[in-house]
Amino acid sequence: MPNIKDRRERIKKSIRKKLEGTAARPRLSVFKSNTAIYAQVIDDSKGVTLLAASSRDLDKKGGVKVDISKNVGKKLAEKALASGIQQVVFDRNGYLYHGNVKALAEGAREGGLKF
Repeated sequence: MPNIKDRRERIKKSIRKKLEGTAARPRLSVFKSNTAIYAQVIDDSKGVTLLAASSRDLDKKGGVKVDISKNVGKKLAEKALASGIQQVVFDRNGYLYHGNVKALAEGAREGGLKF
């Protein structure tokens, strides 16, 4: 019986077969740990991380994780728009589109990113 990590890796591989970030439309990748959530915008054609944001960068400590995730999405969108990125491809990285991942995506949309 595969464990949770194996299942997520299998789902992640199937998602990455279909998604690829380019210079015109980079990939927004999400990673979450028990304590923090991270998001980065990646250009897969060059293999370069263009910009990143995480809950560790925010001033707020504690609070509801969903609200923190939404703020991370807004901060990432702000950085992306400042660097001239308006459209991205969303990579949920094997996680369910629910809870913190969904809140980060909604925050990025509210910040002005399109995907």
